[in-house]
Amino acid sequence: MMTRRELLGAAASLPFLTAPSWAETKPAVITRSIPSSGELLPVIGMGSSRTFDVAPNSQMIAQLTEVVRLFFAGHGAMIDSSPMYGQAESALGAVLEKLGMPQALFAATKVWTYGTEAGIEQMQESSRRMRVPAFDLMQIHNLRDWKLHLPTLRRWKEEGKIRYLGITTSHQRYHPELEEIMRTEALDFVQFSYNIENRLAEERLLPIAADRGIATIINRPYQRGALFAKSRGRALPTLAQELGCESWVQFYLKWIIGHPAVTVLIPATSKPKHMRDNMGANVGQVPDFTQRAEMLKIFEGL
Repeated sequence: MMTRRELLGAAASLPFLTAPSWAETKPAVITRSIPSSGELLPVIGMGSSRTFDVAPNSQMIAQLTEVVRLFFAGHGAMIDSSPMYGQAESALGAVLEKLGMPQALFAATKVWTYGTEAGIEQMQESSRRMRVPAFDLMQIHNLRDWKLHLPTLRRWKEEGKIRYLGITTSHQRYHPELEEIMRTEALDFVQFSYNIENRLAEERLLPIAADRGIATIINRPYQRGALFAKSRGRALPTLAQELGCESWVQFYLKWIIGHPAVTVLIPATSKPKHMRDNMGANVGQVPDFTQRAEMLKIFEGL
């Protein structure tokens, strides 16, 4: 029997098929391919920084379980975590177990320590905490000791312990070093911040990723919530409605999705209603170059 990933890969190679007239029409899920493999991923993923830092036996687990259930119901796949996020990996493990370890899961975490052996031990512990036998993606968090960890990740990929490797940062001060790594090292993924207010990644990181065939994961899509201070109480513009956006959340996410070098966004939330809103951007129309320019003009005029 073919796995879900094999089915997705096979479907990607088939000609476009029109749904029969009797079929219920639903907005298509927006997917992007991982350049190093061609595997398709839904464009809206899920982060866990701050939002999932609770004990796995906490009363919050019930609420977080509903958050993750809604994520998969909205056709999400990538869930991203890190040992840096307190108890997030353990909380995610408890939630995923309650949900029966959904088949759609694309599990991603990071190594965030110094030294080769310490890194191996930390990654093994992350596997136990998230209750996944092998991660789809392992990343080096904030470039920490990357020259030592990268050979380990390459070896683990060759051995089938992980499927993809990458490197991350959320800090502008690391961009010059990250650029050099992207130019010189073979990476499957790179993760950094990008949103309608913080557009620095457009200058160099996104173009390098496109040129080098590196998938991109976008963190802090709402500038840690700062974007909503500008749009709170404002009516959605007509363009947002034309793009199928039902909220400013979806407006901000769709603007990012419109960049062709973006692969996956990982907004984080601990609230079911916010997850529903996030997943609304996982389907429908993607803004083109002209529409993105108009969206930026609207935002700058708020």
